Amino acid sequence: MNQHFSNATQDLQTVRDWLRFAVSRFYQAELFFGHGSSDAYDEAVYLILHTLHLPLDRLEPFLDARLTDGERTEVLNIIQRRVQERIPAAYLTNEAFLGEFSFYVDERVIVPRSFIAELLRTQLAPWIAEPEAIGSVLDMCTGSGCLAILAADAFPYSQVDAVDLSADALAVAQHNVADYELQDRVSLIQSDLFTQLGDKKYDLIISNPPYVDAPSVTALPQEYLHEPELALGSGVDGLDATRTILKYAARHLNDNGILIVEIGHNRDALEAAYPKLPFTWLDVTAGDQFVFMLHKNDLR
Repeated sequence: MNQHFSNATQDLQTVRDWLRFAVSRFYQAELFFGHGSSDAYDEAVYLILHTLHLPLDRLEPFLDARLTDGERTEVLNIIQRRVQERIPAAYLTNEAFLGEFSFYVDERVIVPRSFIAELLRTQLAPWIAEPEAIGSVLDMCTGSGCLAILAADAFPYSQVDAVDLSADALAVAQHNVADYELQDRVSLIQSDLFTQLGDKKYDLIISNPPYVDAPSVTALPQEYLHEPELALGSGVDGLDATRTILKYAARHLNDNGILIVEIGHNRDALEAAYPKLPFTWLDVTAGDQFVFMLHKNDLR
């Protein structure tokens, strides 16, 4: 494939040229797209516009613009790294999006992707009738801090605790909390799940914990190998972290508090393991298989 890159800076002049080239190389390399883009075209558009410091939502006016020598070198470099190192685009740009929110990311955290983000956009309606009444939120396994920040936005009178085992992840979360000027409302806590929380209680606990089962971890595309292993796998069946959350969540919920957890493709395994728990499965764009809700009274 190197021959395709050797003359690119001489042969390719316009944004249109580079876009076609990138899409060809991405398809040829059989890249995996699961970290923000859905296909080779969208990812090529994003990487090129980002590298050229152009608006990410305006491609058409720039398609026939010619690149400078320096710009061609920069665009070639990011395309080449995506193909040869199979690095997720978010790590190449240090940027990831959840809806209208953007976050700094690097390889200390997984690339943000959570169905809980969709639910927070509507303030968890109808399950939470009065968002202004939510005074305390726990984001367990916060990673980059993205869900904690979205929760602070969704529930404007809340204090949010963002918990993670990884000090590296919390350093990234601190960056994002500062970017959104939420230092007075979002507290970062290093803890192995609930171990360092004492007797703290919350109106709402949200969590997107590690949930990939062992067979799936071994079969992950190469792009996922750039992400922290700690944030992906969770035991043989992918439910180790979720089991601990279910065991201790009631102790950390206020009366009428609710727990919301994302579990990937593990609904059947979870329901088989906890046949007496009355899970409510929440509708997201991908269906009702991925996020469950329980009230404190359910957990008793």
